[in-house]
Amino acid sequence: MTDAYVALEGERIVEARARAPGTANGELVFTTAYTGYEESLTDPSYEEQILTFSYPLIGNYGVREERFESDRVQPNAVVARELTDDVAEWLEGEGVPAVDHLDTRDIVTEIRDEGAMKCGIAAGPDATEEDALEQLKQCKHMSEHRDIGAQVSVAEEVVYNEGGDGARVALVDCGAKGSIIDSLVERDAEVHVLPYDATEDDIEAVDPDLLFISNGPGDPENFERAGEVVDTYVGEVPIAGICLGQQVVANALGGETEKMEFGHRGVNQPVRDLRTDQVVMTTQNHGYTVAEPGDNLDVTQINVNDDTPEGLENEELGIITRQYHPEANPGPHDSLGFFDDVLELAEE
Repeated sequence: MTDAYVALEGERIVEARARAPGTANGELVFTTAYTGYEESLTDPSYEEQILTFSYPLIGNYGVREERFESDRVQPNAVVARELTDDVAEWLEGEGVPAVDHLDTRDIVTEIRDEGAMKCGIAAGPDATEEDALEQLKQCKHMSEHRDIGAQVSVAEEVVYNEGGDGARVALVDCGAKGSIIDSLVERDAEVHVLPYDATEDDIEAVDPDLLFISNGPGDPENFERAGEVVDTYVGEVPIAGICLGQQVVANALGGETEKMEFGHRGVNQPVRDLRTDQVVMTTQNHGYTVAEPGDNLDVTQINVNDDTPEGLENEELGIITRQYHPEANPGPHDSLGFFDDVLELAEE
């Protein structure tokens, strides 16, 4: 039964089955992950996007809240070849439109050929093609979401593991995954999670041993305050960053970032360390990348598939960043040592 419509950029219409009703628009992207659908669906980096799963069956081990990366579903809508009832009911309860019974191989191929694209979705018994096209017309480019940080960040400071014996970390929350906080707390760090637009005074009040810029959605150039904080504290406090955090740090230190054609999203991205020549498998979710690191950062790791920077460092200034997610859940866990490295910087 056709009761859902997906309108792709160029006004191509794909028919589907509604699993959670509603209308939505956003940048259409795909992930190659075959596990971790709960983590992907609650990852704040998917804000203002429509997430397509390339793996055909999503939901075969249920839905458990303890695996969530945030307190809500983050994509504007969800597309899959087949969604189980557990996932469909979860998404409907969250008010997030979801569709299945369409050829996701075709959609993923189109994204790979044409790049991430605008998309509109209409799902439910009264949905029409015109509804989906209207949503498509309303869709914005990711860089136009100027204040996207406010949609995914804490509104005020939250402290985890207060009184911990480890480093005191000021984590600027640009859309931080819960696993990043967990990874720091597991190493006995006292983590002060601050809003995405935290000021120098906010950081100073924490008196941190480490400044950490989190992952998050959208264009790194729209996170101006985070970049200003990095610029203020570079050389004064060790600085770390993950995903969007790497891009923000690079921009703040004279580098440049750019939009990727269709980004890196999945759990099987190979990364090579240029110093050891070792390759590790990583989890990634980003649509922007560092195009030019500038004179103050050295590229230490690259993506095997396209040579984009995956690690930046400046030993003298105490800076270490990663484009991928070392804290990845459910895995792989090849790169968890990153958190040991950054906390060792803080102790030094």
